[in-house]
Amino acid sequence: MEPLDPVIATVVILLLAVVAFASGKVPLAVVAGGVMVALWATGVLELGQVLAGFAEPTVLLIACLFIVSEALDATGVTAWVGQLVISRAGTARRPLTLVIALIVAVLTAFISINGAVAALVPVVVVVASRAGIVPSKLLLPVAFAASAGSLLTLTGTPVNLLVSELAVAAGGRPFGFFEFALVGLPLVVCTAAIVALGGGRLLPVRQPDRLGVPRDARATAKTLRESYQLELERPLIGVREGVVEVMIAPRSTLIGREIIAGMRTRDEDLVILAIRHANPDGTEESRPNADGTTTLRAGDAVLVQGPWDALERYARSADVIAVTPPQELRRAVPLGAGAKRSLGVLAALVLLLATAIVPPVIAGLLAVMALIVARVLSPAQAFRAVSWTTIVLIAGMVPLSTAFVTTGAAGGVADAVLGFIGSGSPHLALLVLGVITLVLGQFISNVATVLVVAPISIALAQSMQVSVQPFMMALTVVGAASFLTPLATPANLMVMQPAGYRFGDYWRLGLPLALLFLAVSVLYVPLIWPFEP
Repeated sequence: MEPLDPVIATVVILLLAVVAFASGKVPLAVVAGGVMVALWATGVLELGQVLAGFAEPTVLLIACLFIVSEALDATGVTAWVGQLVISRAGTARRPLTLVIALIVAVLTAFISINGAVAALVPVVVVVASRAGIVPSKLLLPVAFAASAGSLLTLTGTPVNLLVSELAVAAGGRPFGFFEFALVGLPLVVCTAAIVALGGGRLLPVRQPDRLGVPRDARATAKTLRESYQLELERPLIGVREGVVEVMIAPRSTLIGREIIAGMRTRDEDLVILAIRHANPDGTEESRPNADGTTTLRAGDAVLVQGPWDALERYARSADVIAVTPPQELRRAVPLGAGAKRSLGVLAALVLLLATAIVPPVIAGLLAVMALIVARVLSPAQAFRAVSWTTIVLIAGMVPLSTAFVTTGAAGGVADAVLGFIGSGSPHLALLVLGVITLVLGQFISNVATVLVVAPISIALAQSMQVSVQPFMMALTVVGAASFLTPLATPANLMVMQPAGYRFGDYWRLGLPLALLFLAVSVLYVPLIWPFEP
């Protein structure tokens, strides 16, 4: 049996990957792994080429950025940003939407899209409740503004880093740290204006079936005070100390122990504030002993206060079950412990990336090491912060991009596009590539889309003997236009349940934005990055 033609094999693998991505039934990491195995099994690539994606400096840098993003969230920097929204946006829908969109865009420029959206969704739900606005009028603008904000800096999204590296590999130059802002800033302003002006008419009024309780330190403290009838004057939750409500586990060694409010735990780190019995009849009435102590039983609720680190250790004990993990409450404290150190590391990272004193991946590694040495994050927290699905996805799709080049598939598609447009202008080539990218990007990740279309764009630019820079930047812009379906980005999915959106709700507001991004990529990008080599 004759071996399968490499070009045909590459195209078939691509089509199967697109179908698997679009179905949503196969985990992304499994699809990426399947792509690598298929490229090796069909003989399209050697084993070293298949695994080369894991050795890419860009992949390691992206992992580092996930850790920096976690540090900002864990120390309350994102909660502080959320407070700014509440205090300055007012309650009118249009100015509220405008302020929220601009804040999430700026936040996304320095942390991941998913991190920014995840941090602001609960804040926006609180803002919407206080303003008397349904969340469905505000949450989709958050996701869309985050996509636009990713175009402000080199580290705004993994796609920016990948495109910069691909431009260098194609004989071009890397993009500067703030160079993306030349196109990103106008798009952020236009996106914010469109979602603010058009959101009222184009977004539906939806009532979610179930709305989670937003993460809010003051609201949580108030609820606990009322629930346990506490009369303490000192704050329950602060920068250095907090509280955690725990349930006594069924086989806990604490069962039968006598405790009283005000006493300390065995390690002397925590103070017991209140106890509440879980009685057999379903009530939660506290029934102390004659001496005022309470004998603990399985299911009893205990409220303890102390330093955050001690609370986290206590909550991990097998004797108790934390109702709300203390690290989640800690994130809700604006500018909490370690916030200044996190912001300092972020500023140093931006400086290193902007000045190119060291390679980007070295800057990322230095930032991660600084966060761990400064005890902002533990090594375990840093490891958990990385979205390994994203890392495997990128590393797994890099070989497919390589296969498109080495087999000549990219050149073949480029020739087909040239045959379609004839001797037309490079603007027409950008339009065709933009439409392809826009359609693919609504069903598979923008990382996978860019890695598929990038080699075609490079081959087309080389065939037309023009600079690769406008093609790469245009690809980045259209790759960010993930506005038409909830499948386009994880951020789009994040806002779906809290707002009660349906699949068909996205395109109404998303279509004008997608057309704007496409037009900018074709008409505006070549003005800043000319076609002349």
